[in-house]
Amino acid sequence: MEPFTVLTSVAVPLDRSNVDTDAIIPKQFLRKIERTGFGKHLFHEWRYTDYEGTQENKDFILNQEPYNKAQVLLARDNFGCGSSREHAPWALYDFGFRCIIAPSFADIFYNNCIKNGILLVRLKVEEVEELFQYVLKNKGAHVAADLENKVVKAGGETYPFEIDAFNRECLLKGLDQVGWTLQFTDKISAFEEKLVKETPWLK
Repeated sequence: MEPFTVLTSVAVPLDRSNVDTDAIIPKQFLRKIERTGFGKHLFHEWRYTDYEGTQENKDFILNQEPYNKAQVLLARDNFGCGSSREHAPWALYDFGFRCIIAPSFADIFYNNCIKNGILLVRLKVEEVEELFQYVLKNKGAHVAADLENKVVKAGGETYPFEIDAFNRECLLKGLDQVGWTLQFTDKISAFEEKLVKETPWLK
């Protein structure tokens, strides 16, 4: 994963509540175990007017400039609800999103995103509404997510947010849980060697 420190990007206002993982990446595209290649199917039924995905829906915001290159997604309550499919954050990341801001997220989706390098920011409902109004009134407006200082900045306003210390550290260093564990390979090996010497019957 790429380390996440500060990200400044155009923000996409996706004005929908209860966006579930089937809307994020429909079930017919869950045929691969690789993490790449899912971005083209992100929000498939909203982005395209045909099943094959060859005709773009010009009214959907992600098909419009400058939102089609955005890395920050503004959403409403309960984003990522539904099934626990990890393909949802894979599709969001592959499309280019590195940060999602909303009042609330489904728990499993939240954890899956963190493990895949996407910062999820929970803000108060009224704060998210302020961000929506700002980016809607200023097309192409940028929002900055500063993980080091745990703040979001936009339109001259600053919005502090909270994040678990371990998740923050992993994102800052660009590590998933496996990568975090591998930092301690020497200590793990030393412990195993000591354990074999002290309890050889367990070998």
